[in-house]
Amino acid sequence: MPSRVLAVYDGSGIDGDLYTRVNRWAQSAPHWLDELIKVWSAFGLGLFAVFMVLAWWRARGADSAVMARVLASPVVVVVAYGVNSVFKGAVEEIRPCAQIHGSVALETCPGTGDWSFPSNHSVIAFAAAASLWFVDRRLGRVAGLFAVLMAASRVWVGVHYPHDVAAGALVGLLVAVVLTPLAGRCGPLVDRMRAGALRPLLGAGELPLVGHGHSAYRAQRY
Repeated sequence: MPSRVLAVYDGSGIDGDLYTRVNRWAQSAPHWLDELIKVWSAFGLGLFAVFMVLAWWRARGADSAVMARVLASPVVVVVAYGVNSVFKGAVEEIRPCAQIHGSVALETCPGTGDWSFPSNHSVIAFAAAASLWFVDRRLGRVAGLFAVLMAASRVWVGVHYPHDVAAGALVGLLVAVVLTPLAGRCGPLVDRMRAGALRPLLGAGELPLVGHGHSAYRAQRY
């Protein structure tokens, strides 16, 4: 009976040459650069949680639809991760660091059962960045840049093929693009929450305009 490793999918025929080239760059790069990328790859997802907290803080003065999308962003990430897990279990692609002879992983190469396709790190980063883009364009662009860096780091440290991170990015984007706008429809629910005990956390929302023309100003709520 063939071993489990031999039974799983070998993705090296897709872009194994590109993976090998990047892996050689990593092996010949300065030690400090490899360590920096290794740390970012391992802990960088925490930055996207910081972005979400910042988005929540800014949304306290925004309309309720914006706050609804902010509150939904962690849910969007969880759903994207769940969808990604389905793909991982269906494809069962072995990690390149375990498949390609001569490759070196900067972190421990995951064992059999921790499949490579698609990349969880990439799906989380891109789902977070895309959901934030629907809340704050500038913050979303910054988060998108860091999402690209996260995806690239997973190839650099040797634990993913380029197609793994590309597929993860696509899954994260698609889930966020579908779910985040739908979350904005929960604005009336946020209005009710803002009128209750959660107002200190959710803020007063966008202040209404009072007056007309150049004399219009935002009414202050007490």
